[in-house]
This record gives sequence, C-alpha cells and structure tokens, in this order.
Amino acid sequence: MAEPKVKYDRQLRIWGEQGQAALEKSSICLLNCGPTGSETLKNLVLGGIGSITVVDGSKVEVGDLGNNFLVDESSVGQSKAKCVSSFLQELNDSVKAKFVEEYPEALIETNPSFFSQFTLVIATQLVESSMIKLDRICREANVILIFARSYGLTGFVRISLKEHTVIESKPEHFLDDLRLNNPWLELKSFADSIDLTVQDPVAHKHIPYVVILVKMADEWAKSHGGKLPSTREQKKEFKDLLKARMVSQDEDNYKEAIEASFKVFAPRGISLDLQRILNDSSSEVDSNSSYFWVLVAALKEFIANEGGGEAPLEGSIPDMTSSTEQYINLQNIYLAKAEADFLVMEQLVRSILKKIGRDSNSIPKATIRSFCKNARKLRVCRYRSIEDEFNSPNIPELQRYLTDEDSSIAVGIYILLRAVDRFAANYNSFPGQFDSATDEDMPRLKSAAISLLSDLGCNGAALAEDLINEMCRFGAAELHAVAALVGGIASQEVIKLITRQFVPMSGTYIFNGIDHKSQLLSL
Repeated sequence: MAEPKVKYDRQLRIWGEQGQAALEKSSICLLNCGPTGSETLKNLVLGGIGSITVVDGSKVEVGDLGNNFLVDESSVGQSKAKCVSSFLQELNDSVKAKFVEEYPEALIETNPSFFSQFTLVIATQLVESSMIKLDRICREANVILIFARSYGLTGFVRISLKEHTVIESKPEHFLDDLRLNNPWLELKSFADSIDLTVQDPVAHKHIPYVVILVKMADEWAKSHGGKLPSTREQKKEFKDLLKARMVSQDEDNYKEAIEASFKVFAPRGISLDLQRILNDSSSEVDSNSSYFWVLVAALKEFIANEGGGEAPLEGSIPDMTSSTEQYINLQNIYLAKAEADFLVMEQLVRSILKKIGRDSNSIPKATIRSFCKNARKLRVCRYRSIEDEFNSPNIPELQRYLTDEDSSIAVGIYILLRAVDRFAANYNSFPGQFDSATDEDMPRLKSAAISLLSDLGCNGAALAEDLINEMCRFGAAELHAVAALVGGIASQEVIKLITRQFVPMSGTYIFNGIDHKSQLLSL
C-alpha cells in the first residue's frame, strides 16, 4: 500500500490521507466526453479518483481532434466514450475506467436508476430540459451532481444537491482559538504564576504574549467593572498600557502582545454562523440523521453546559517569543483542555447515538476529534433544485444583476445560455451553428432571450446587443482553452465535495472569456 502515498505525495499535504481515501473510494460518472468533460475527468483521474464511467453515444469526428487532447487521428470513426476512457486509463492505472456507448439524454429518459450507483455525476453540455430531469433523478437518489458547460468564450458550473456539510472548511483567515478574552481556570492559574514585573531583563523579554495578554486583560477588567476594552479609545488605551510595560525597545514578546491585542477584544462565545447551524431544524436528530448533525446535536449540549458558551478548544498555539520551558507548559495547558473537551464531546455523541437507536460507536473517535478541532468553522451548504431556479428565480437578485454594471454581462451570459436551448428546441440547431443562417439567427436569439426574461418576471429588461451577436457567432463551439478552464473549476469543486474539505461554491459560476472575468450568481 505504500506506493500510492508516494504517488500522491503533494496533494496529500492539502487534503490528507482521509481526503485521499475518500477520493479513492468514489465512483464518478461523466456525461458527454467532449473537451469540457474530458478536461474535468483528466484532472480527477490524475488525482486518484476510484472509478470512472464515461457516457457518450457519439463517434469521434475529425473536428474533435482540434479541441480534445484525449482523442487522436486513429480514433476517428470510433466510439468517443471508448477512446476517451482508454486514454484516461493510461494516465493512471490505479483508476478503474468504464464506458457506456449511449447518449446521456436517452439514458436520462429510459434508465434513471443507472445514476444511483455513483457517488457523483458530472453532466457536461446538457440542454435545459435534460438538466432538469437529471437533477430530479440525482436528488431522489442522493447522488451529488455538478453541471459544466462551455459555449464559445463563455461557460458555467453549477453544483446541485440537497445538502452538503463540511467539517474541515479550512478558511484562509481565522482567529486562533486562544481564549484570551475568556481564559479557563488552568490558563488563568498559569498566567497568575508568572510575574510581569520580574527584574531579570532576559526573563522579562521571554514571557509569552499569551500570558501578558491574559494578565493585562484581567487587570483591565478588574478596574472596568468586569468588562474588556470595547470602544476605539479603550482599545488604544489598552495597547498604551502594554507599551508602558516594556522595559526596553527590543522586547519582541511585548510587540507580539500589542499586535495580538485584538484577540482580547474579540467577542466571547460562538459566532453567528455557528449559532445558525445549532439552531437549524436538522440539529433535532433522529435515527435517520447524518453523522454531521449528530455531532452538531452533541456540540449544542456541550456549548450550553460544559463549554459555558464556548465551543471545544482547538488546542494548538502559534509560535511566539518565549522561554522553551514556558512555551511547553503553555502548549500542554492548551492540549490538556482540548483533550478534556474532546472526552466530554465523545460521551455526548455516544449517548445521543444510543438515544436515537444507533450503535453508540458508529462515529469513529477520529471523526469526533476532527469535529472538535474544527467546531468553530463548520459549514452547511444547501442548493436549490435546477427546476426551482429555472422556473422561479430570485427575481430581486436577477433584476439587481441585470441593472448592475459589474454583473450585467455575467447574468446576460446566464440568460443567453438558457435562451440558446430554447432556440435549439424550436429550430433543431443552435444559433449560428450554420454560417448561412447567422443573420436570421441573431434576431431569433434576441426574441428567445426577451421571452425568457419576461417568463422570469423581468419584463422590459434588455441584454446588450453585441453580447447577443457574440453568442450567435460562437455557434455552440467548445473551445479547448475555455473547456480547460471550465473543466478545471468543475474538477476542483468535485474534489471539495468528495473530500468534504474546503467550502464548495454556492450559486452559478459564470465564466466570461470575452472580458476574462468570472462571477458567482445567486439565483
């Protein structure tokens, strides 16, 4: 088993062994293996996904050689699904690759249960009617679905599933969990045992900033009716007090304390985001609840009781100027508190599982530990069904986008990507697909877009004339450069969804290759 670890060494540093194991267990279905689908799958095969099934009923044509790296001249006339899956198999022999020579639209119509065998379905280049049907099928079967489409110089990506919960959201900027504004007994006692007025200059400049801030915050609270600095003046005054305690200019620990003083001013307790998750109706668990909501139910009890309004402590401390002995003591105090919080949480989880009639050991220790470490960073993502978005969009948002200079092009592309499907349903070809008809296709596409806008409740809204003409000029072409970008975005989201790490995007991602911009629309 040592071989794959070396093979995926770099990505293991990002999503760890648990994340890699989730990828290796997953099975993915790709609908349509044109450039957009092939590019998406290529990234996932190289990342070590478990198995892939490529569904495409078309044969390789000469035109495919210009935009799809996964077919070559010897493939012309052969099954596209077969050629692409064998090329992908060559990229990584530990991935199981299968193919189905059938048009996705036909499969959606005739064999909906086919999709329930997969972890995730990537649907590329589908028209609106097929998207709606597939979305219904996947939601019913609890299969994650991701749509991706390239169209000329534009593209879009949209995730669809009822609910996605994330424990390891890994935000880029997040406040350390040091509890300087709410120290527990052992941390307080440790700080009390250290004298800030020590005469020895070496000892003075090696007191860790955590101790300095805990003591100074305590001192401040005693003379301010138990309250910590909150107004701008008070915060400045608190920093001035820290400065006044410096014995010489080169005391890095005091400089660190001044820089980190904002951690003392942070509000106690939990964030509004976490409060929303605790208040969610899913936190009232029953025998069908997912392990995430069972852990949330335990967290709710912990915060209300043992935690005294705080989540379990994370237990790590940053580097700081300190004597080795004091740093190690401090580290141990944080680790011991985190371990004690974890043990309480573990008991709560086991008793909740028992109460709802589930095996009390069904959630592993490692999962509970990871949950405690990330409790302040939990995320819950819910996605509207495609049908819902298409038929009853968020009209105020849509109108705002249409009139807002920064997003009018992105929402214009969104409307036109839907209008070209209406056009195709009426005329059996996409606008501009045949050079001879381009001139009459432009007004036809414009009227399809206008009728779509009025159906969506945006009567009188206009789209830029040149954008309509550009869409016509694209003639539904899949350009490799755009497909590679759209496929790259889609595969990145697939990895977030399967590893349950980082936060997948919400809304509809629109790529505008005309201006090299991209935007997320919440519709």
